[in-house]
Amino acid sequence: MTGSLLCILFAFVLLPLTSSGETRSPNDPVVYYIPVEQTVERGLLAFLERGFSEAIEEGADHIILDIHTPGGAVDAANDIAKLMGNTDIPITAYVNTDAISAGAYIALNADNIVMAPTGSMGSAGVIDGAGNAAEEKTQSYWLSRMQAAAELNDRDPLYALAMADNRYDLPELGSGPGEFLTLNAQEAMDVRYAEAIVNDRSEILEFLGLEGAHEIQMEVTVAEQIARIVTHPVVIPILLSIGSLGLVLELYSPGFGIPGIMGISALLLFFFGHMIAGFAGMESMLLFIVGVILILIEIFLVGFGLFGILGIIAILAGMLLGSYSTAWMLISIVIAIIVTGVASVILFRYFGDKGPWKKIVLNAATTSEAGYITNETRNDLIGEKGEAITPLRPSGTAVIGNEYLDVVTEGRYIGQGSNVIVVKTAGSRIVVREQKEDN
Repeated sequence: MTGSLLCILFAFVLLPLTSSGETRSPNDPVVYYIPVEQTVERGLLAFLERGFSEAIEEGADHIILDIHTPGGAVDAANDIAKLMGNTDIPITAYVNTDAISAGAYIALNADNIVMAPTGSMGSAGVIDGAGNAAEEKTQSYWLSRMQAAAELNDRDPLYALAMADNRYDLPELGSGPGEFLTLNAQEAMDVRYAEAIVNDRSEILEFLGLEGAHEIQMEVTVAEQIARIVTHPVVIPILLSIGSLGLVLELYSPGFGIPGIMGISALLLFFFGHMIAGFAGMESMLLFIVGVILILIEIFLVGFGLFGILGIIAILAGMLLGSYSTAWMLISIVIAIIVTGVASVILFRYFGDKGPWKKIVLNAATTSEAGYITNETRNDLIGEKGEAITPLRPSGTAVIGNEYLDVVTEGRYIGQGSNVIVVKTAGSRIVVREQKEDN
């Protein structure tokens, strides 16, 4: 019953959020709407690949990219442009309402650009993760791609270059040195960077001459929403940090509890998102599962750290195999290691005996003062005599009175059959000495 429910839930996660539209007539042209929203990254690329594939299967006559994005990663935008260039279906970019940075580049690669009255397009300067201008090599590459995208449909490349390079002076468009060009809808029409200004989709179809077309709206699935979040370059090191910190805390706590659940859940999210996005295959998930099993063995069974180390190696290998960028994954792993190390030191040093950490880390000791006794000390045996049943080298068996006991000498060898006397007891330890016969 539980398995069936899980299968139904998983199927729901993979289904689109809405249906595709009204009943289709065989003679109607088909227009496929694909949203280009949020940050441009690898998750969006995987979503668009599915969208283009479905458009081809549906026999679409036209694809309309409904663009509203603040931009994103250069490499993902470039791969999206390649995807657009490799399809024979005409593409129209509908800027509704922002096509900023990488979004402007995607729009320029479309066959047509139409804009909402409040739309804007441009400000495509390349910056790094810290918000600073990217290195000159990256800037030069991006400028060449922006120029090529403009020239693809006979647009003046000057404005595309001004979007990506703030050294251009275009006062007639309100852009001077030190500013990246951003065009509003009317300005885009004036410089022939847009073919029409439209208020809604019906006006887009009228402009394209596709009135009465069968319209299909592609929707992102819940799984793809999750994938887009967890494959974001900023989210990846956060997930890895949570995962590694949770596993480290679990290794220092009894049994399996909240830290382990937290760590494994974060890593599962990582692999789930990368599998949905098409980056990770079954081999990556298999390595992850093997790694988790090895770590659980280390936690629950007596080990020397070997299982834990092998488990960590397996999980790291799975991450590298399932990543879209090995370099960024290595950086993310290093960040996670640093964060985990610093957080562990802080938690164990300053909070180890306080608050909720008292419930996570086992600090209790089973001392004899607290009433914990593993073996009762046999003080009654001191001075008792007996005989060594086995050679004592220095441990063995002796009969003391009528009891056969495990004993140990003070360090000397005592032969089998020799007489012995108990000289000391401590818990289960019974110390004997050879008893010489009186002359």
